[in-house]
Amino acid sequence: MSHVPHELREEFPEFEDKIHELKESNAHFRSLSEKYHSVNREIHRIENGDEHVSQFSEEDLRKERMRLKDEIYGLLKA
Repeated sequence: MSHVPHELREEFPEFEDKIHELKESNAHFRSLSEKYHSVNREIHRIENGDEHVSQFSEEDLRKERMRLKDEIYGLLKA
């Protein structure tokens, strides 16, 4: 499989250890992380042409990824 951009460890390299720690110890963070990963992979499939959706659906996915990323960042900064 090709490289998937926007993985959490790439988005927040300074928090790599904390991401791992929170995935292990915080169920809410783990859930957010899994959802982010799922949405990010779906966007990647769309970008590669492996999956076809409407422009509005793709835009909604991108907004959801951004919302998840913002919430994840808030938890990382806490």
